[in-house]
Amino acid sequence: MEKLFIGILVPLVIYGVYYLIKRTEENQRAIKRVLSPEAKAILAKDVHFYQQLSEEKKAEFESRILIFLDQVHIEAVETELTVKDSIFIAASAIIPVFGFSEWRYKHLTNIILYPSTFNGDYEFAEGKFPTILGMVGDGALNGQMLLSQKALHEGFMNKQDKSNTAIHEFVHLIDKMDGSIDGIPSMLLAHGYTLPWLELIRQESLRIAANKSDINVYALENQAEFFAVVSEYFFERPELFKEKHAALYTLLSEAFQQKL
Repeated sequence: MEKLFIGILVPLVIYGVYYLIKRTEENQRAIKRVLSPEAKAILAKDVHFYQQLSEEKKAEFESRILIFLDQVHIEAVETELTVKDSIFIAASAIIPVFGFSEWRYKHLTNIILYPSTFNGDYEFAEGKFPTILGMVGDGALNGQMLLSQKALHEGFMNKQDKSNTAIHEFVHLIDKMDGSIDGIPSMLLAHGYTLPWLELIRQESLRIAANKSDINVYALENQAEFFAVVSEYFFERPELFKEKHAALYTLLSEAFQQKL
């Protein structure tokens, strides 16, 4: 039994060391490289979160984009994957976790970009009733994220809305880090904040249902969607969100460790 245990343990240890070395090498390669002028121009023109950062923080943001792109594979289905697609996806991943310097999406391996909305069978052709903008895969698609290219771009090009599909989906992944997508992100919320958070969900949901809130009605689907929807708003229009929803703004600022 002891020999069997050692026989199992040694390969695991070797794999663990290899994994850490590989990840460290990826990080170092990313840090040594710099984003292309085209990529930086996209950030400077279209990513409001990046625009508000100091020069030092912009450099950190760029480095983390490179690390993310080293670690997560992005592929396009029946559309061309552009530099702008990759930068928008990576920015969406980094924005909600920028307050956590060592954050990694450990269980995300692949992102599939569709040209437009798709349905529950991952079909996007006309007549297939495609209505989904993005989703985090489960079951056979665990570790995958699916995004609509059109929705991805609209999330950054429309400066007046409160929505960003890609950020929405990455917030679901953050929520999932504790084992379930339930709208209670234990990785972010200290234990003492859980009950206040649930009470804020209850109160704001009543206002949304009564048409007395400017938060998207999709937040009423469930607690997980509420968390993702208000997080989109928080990052897309922080000044307006603070004005309209001060209590939610304060709690999300603490949770994401970002003072916007």
